[in-house]
Amino acid sequence: MKINLKIQRYNPQTDEQPHFQEYALEADPNERLLDALMHIKRFQDGSLGFRKSCAHGVCGSDAMRINGKDSLACKVLIKDVARKDGDTITLEPLRYLPVQRDLIVDQADFFAKYRAIQPFLINDEPVAEKERIQSQEERMRFDDATNCILCAACYSACPVIEKRPGFIGPAAIAQAYRFLADTRDRGFEDRLPVLDQPEGVWACENYFECTKCCPRSILITKRINQTKKMIEKHKAAEEEHP
Repeated sequence: MKINLKIQRYNPQTDEQPHFQEYALEADPNERLLDALMHIKRFQDGSLGFRKSCAHGVCGSDAMRINGKDSLACKVLIKDVARKDGDTITLEPLRYLPVQRDLIVDQADFFAKYRAIQPFLINDEPVAEKERIQSQEERMRFDDATNCILCAACYSACPVIEKRPGFIGPAAIAQAYRFLADTRDRGFEDRLPVLDQPEGVWACENYFECTKCCPRSILITKRINQTKKMIEKHKAAEEEHP
């Protein structure tokens, strides 16, 4: 089928403002959008900039806005976003992050917020019998959050960040939950200052856009609300036993 890709272009060395450029091509409806981008890059315009790596929805490199929705180009099929010959697919870079070139954004701020929640197991207690035992039920409490590939799609999809740029963001909180809910972790107090503040968990307004767009089907909004409940429970316990 014939499709048109309307792609936001921006080269900070030559462009004053971002602009759109359209490319026409033939594409199999069952091909991935990433395949169409690669065709343009190889045969029409080698200057087009976008990220890719594994091309199988694991690395998260090719996250972008596709017809106004955040997703991975390698997981979206042409037939998902173009229904008939001549349809136009609009591609834009992720929101809230500086554009380095075309569909490539600078993720430094995203990863700074992610690192702030200390996304690693915190536990200095001696380990008995070489490992810390955990039941399957305990693992399932946070299992989906371990699937995060840090693509930043949820960050771009979040309406809160448009109003509050300092918001730590859904990905960081979901990863904080991954460790807070882990029975082996002892880092609650360490992460609390980042999470329990106006730009932390409390900024979330439950739009569910992060959950809708997550390519790994993580229940992000639920994990954020569970984190809020953990903090509330912790505060209540402190008030009861100061």
